[in-house]
Amino acid sequence: MSDAPADLRKIIIDDNEVEVPGAMTLIQACEEAGIEIPRFCYHERLSIAGNCRMCLVEVVGGPPKPAASCAMQVRDLRPGPEGQPPVVKTNSPMVKKAREGVMEFLLINHPLDCPICDQGGECDLQDQAMAYGVDFSRYREPKRAATDLDLGPLVETHMTRCISCTRCVRFTTEVAGISQMGQTGRGEDSEITSYLGETLDSNMQGNIIDLCPVGALVSKPYAFTARPWELTKTESIDVMDALGSNIRVDTKGREVMRFLPRNHDGVNEEWISDKTRFVWDGLRRQRLDTPYIRENGKLRKAGWDEALTAAAAAMKGKKTVGLVGDLASTEAAFSLKNLIEGTGGVVECRVDNAKLPSGNRSGYVGTATVEDIDDAQMILLIGTNPELEAPVLNARIRKAWLAGAKVAVVGQAIDVSYDYTHLGDDRAALEALSKMDHSDKDGVRGVMIVGQGALTEADGDAVLGLAMQTAEAGSSKFMVLHTAAGRVGAMDVDATNAAGMKAVETAEVVYNLGADEIEIAEGPFVIYQGSHGDRGAHRADIILPSAAYTEENGLFVNTEGRPQLAMRASFAPGEAKENWAILRALSAELDAQQPWDSLAGLRQAMVAAHPHLAKIDEVAENAWQPVSTGTLGKASFRTAIKDFYLSNPIARASQLMAELSANAKKRAEAPIAAE
Repeated sequence: MSDAPADLRKIIIDDNEVEVPGAMTLIQACEEAGIEIPRFCYHERLSIAGNCRMCLVEVVGGPPKPAASCAMQVRDLRPGPEGQPPVVKTNSPMVKKAREGVMEFLLINHPLDCPICDQGGECDLQDQAMAYGVDFSRYREPKRAATDLDLGPLVETHMTRCISCTRCVRFTTEVAGISQMGQTGRGEDSEITSYLGETLDSNMQGNIIDLCPVGALVSKPYAFTARPWELTKTESIDVMDALGSNIRVDTKGREVMRFLPRNHDGVNEEWISDKTRFVWDGLRRQRLDTPYIRENGKLRKAGWDEALTAAAAAMKGKKTVGLVGDLASTEAAFSLKNLIEGTGGVVECRVDNAKLPSGNRSGYVGTATVEDIDDAQMILLIGTNPELEAPVLNARIRKAWLAGAKVAVVGQAIDVSYDYTHLGDDRAALEALSKMDHSDKDGVRGVMIVGQGALTEADGDAVLGLAMQTAEAGSSKFMVLHTAAGRVGAMDVDATNAAGMKAVETAEVVYNLGADEIEIAEGPFVIYQGSHGDRGAHRADIILPSAAYTEENGLFVNTEGRPQLAMRASFAPGEAKENWAILRALSAELDAQQPWDSLAGLRQAMVAAHPHLAKIDEVAENAWQPVSTGTLGKASFRTAIKDFYLSNPIARASQLMAELSANAKKRAEAPIAAE
């Protein structure tokens, strides 16, 4: 227990005395003291390499040379001759000269690419050369060149710029869990390369673009499209999965140019998945930008007045069912519920038939937080493949596994980046697990994660009940891993009905709010409100074009029950409107006018009905209410997502996601032996 308070050490850094744990490195101790130390290879979420030497400091009374602050711990420092605290200097003449020397070495072979380099304007090497380098070089030798790598369609390489910090190697090996990158050679022949020239096979490879401190690894789709100072930056939330990763949306004019991760230790740390990062081209293609009405079997363009009047006429006096799609914000779900139930209809957000218990938050969210995974000793996955359903959460499970956690799986054998015990793939395996003696688990920190694949079959409620019973017996925390970003928020505002999706079978009118993952049979009149011309729009009789998640403010509740705000970064194309505004306008046509004229008014009404939604970025504690166990079926568990890259209408509109999906299918095909 080296990090225990008993191991606190006093240390003097630049004449400031601080008390820090002995296990801290000097670079961390300097940060505690508010002193910035330059670095290229050091990263707080990766192992220590100690190979760039930019973080050199002077240890008074130590060796007569500067020390690498990232690789030396506070406990390694010797006290003064009379027991005084050790002294470290970060701005002495020795340190200044050492940093200038290191920078001079780094720039010997670095090409003068700054005018055409995509990293320009947000480059650590540029910034630190200005702050810590000198304005001349003593070297006149020709610069070294290196061959560029082909890492696939996402990461573009310019290896001549590489400074061998090895951040990309450490990330892919430690966090992403693939072993395709490494360093070969020595001295000036050393280079970062991929094993046998392979492309990267990971759903999180794009993070090495952020990690690279120079322009050696840049975004291939974004290359040469914009400079950082041209972009408007908006802090928002990702909706490609239900984790709710914190992102920054960079826009140029009305167009989204890129997505970058924001740090949030409780959710995504500072990683995002490749779908989150590169789906932005899907926001430009196949967009619905004007209302349509189907006449004689064909859709024709219409004005808003005509479309809303036609929708209201179709709904009046008819049995209406409202469906809440996977990407709908909580406000949109609340507004739709208010509208449809006000006209005598019902709503449903569980469009995949998941047996989630309405009103029981411990049954559709659970009691575990994402951070609970970090220090878990046992993790049980039931009917889920987190590698496809939430890659960043999967990386967190891998981190726990590296720290010693044992992982077990009930469900399909899955290809993930850690070892696990496969307990079986059917209901019998879960039943056998529930009958085991769990008394030995007392005091063991456990997390059970149940996926949507376990809950969407006919016996999903029985599976959920048995899983909750098993979690209770083993004193384990419980988490439901959702695949839809809008699902928990819609469940929170009770956008459900007793009949579930069976209500659609007897409906005369279906109001489809962006539910594109289902087929609606012939019969009912369909009004589709959504952003993309996907499956829902093809079936629609009236289309009302709405904003995507980057084009309106909205509240999303993630899979652990944490409400977060997605902020508008750009505007919807053409005549498309915000979701709440469309529903508000339609309510007036139906003579059931909603009592708010703004998103703020809608939020006030929503929070008054569901107070926990006002606690932004807080995870509420859910009272444990076990679901009664029903009769289990015989089926094997299936995972909810078949194709990671094409799981929603925005992703299906993206050319890049289509290419990645095709590449993944090719990679999965069995290789044919050469004759």
